[in-house]
Amino acid sequence: MSMTLTVNLKYFASIREAIGQGGESFSTQAATLHALRDELIARGGAYAQVLAHGRAVRMALNQDLCEESAALSEGCEVAFFPPVTGG
Repeated sequence: MSMTLTVNLKYFASIREAIGQGGESFSTQAATLHALRDELIARGGAYAQVLAHGRAVRMALNQDLCEESAALSEGCEVAFFPPVTGG
């Protein structure tokens, strides 16, 4: 039986603009960042477009950049943002 977690999502830059909000509380059965991203993509619309697996998206878990295999925990903060380019 899967356990449901509530996580705090934050969206930055072009991802925030496309989704139309800077963050939300989200109930998930995902155990990893990868599974969470899949759940968000399944919502369709802007989520599917900006979080698609072919797109360059960085993720942070509790303010630390992480790989998609990182495990989620109750109340954690997950941030999604495009890669930063310098110049």
